[in-house]
Amino acid sequence: MSERLGFILHAKTRPEKAEAFEALFRAYVEPSRAEPGCIEYHMLRDKEDPSLFIFYEIWASQAHLDVHSNLPHMKEFFAQRMEYLQQDFDIRQIEMLSDSSAIR
Repeated sequence: MSERLGFILHAKTRPEKAEAFEALFRAYVEPSRAEPGCIEYHMLRDKEDPSLFIFYEIWASQAHLDVHSNLPHMKEFFAQRMEYLQQDFDIRQIEMLSDSSAIR
């Protein structure tokens, strides 16, 4: 069994920053999906609370996620995240019980 790492991340943005957050991260989705070790990468927005964004990510290993997290744009965002967020990230690790449906 591989050491896949999965998590669901909730990003509760400041209401006035929600559109800027969406625009910023929408531009990161496809490049993130193209990174080595990315199995799943989805950005979602809650329909009832448009200031809540949810990320569903599966990486082949912690090492792959570490590379992703240390890219310059990700490090820059992480340092500035509270300018966008109402509260810090809520991250829940998950275990992927089924195979990926992603076609690559």
